[in-house]
Amino acid sequence: MSPLNISLADLITRLDEELPDADHLARISEAQLRNLTLSDLGNQLVDHYVGKAKQAGASWSEIGDAIGVTKQAAQQRHTPNAFEGFTNRNRHSIVLAQEAARTYKHDSIGTEHILLGLLGEPGGLAYEVLLAKTESEQRIRDAIEEAMPPAGQKALRGHIAFRPESKEAIEQASRAAADLGHDWVGTEHTLLGLIRVEASPAAQILRNLGFTPDELHETVKTEITARSGTRDT
Repeated sequence: MSPLNISLADLITRLDEELPDADHLARISEAQLRNLTLSDLGNQLVDHYVGKAKQAGASWSEIGDAIGVTKQAAQQRHTPNAFEGFTNRNRHSIVLAQEAARTYKHDSIGTEHILLGLLGEPGGLAYEVLLAKTESEQRIRDAIEEAMPPAGQKALRGHIAFRPESKEAIEQASRAAADLGHDWVGTEHTLLGLIRVEASPAAQILRNLGFTPDELHETVKTEITARSGTRDT
């Protein structure tokens, strides 16, 4: 029995429906992009349950056995990283940021890609906050598009590195969560992290849209309180 309610035929049908006029080579490129996204999501799925197992007291040897690798390999692959504590939606927004960089054929992930990734998670609090202020997703997308560097010549394969300001924004997201007394890092904290890196493209975009760091902080704080402290999933 397949562990997922999805098949190769489903993936092929969806790609063909979304790119009806693409030639075979274009479909290969798109299939590879989706392959990388699925791989990233799969890794995040394993990371999630490894974290749960560690919290429950499992050893690295036991986790390695469950994965089918050595204790050392399991520990190296699944030790805490920059995205420790990120919610599932927030982790997915980072995957979408990488996909956006790849789509634009950029060789690194900028804060503008991360902001675009947040727009790809309509169930996240960041999306709600952005839309409540601007009243238009298209307005935000247009502002991001205008700030995007020119497209590259060829999409990168495999890992795409974060720019220094993007790494700083991710660190600031964790700090924003800590400042608010939250034990999770949601899309709303990433939004706060972006505007805190003042010289970044995303911070400039947010300021042009009418956001300020202090106002955004208070808005997130108020929204979380209104939800009785419920985290973004």
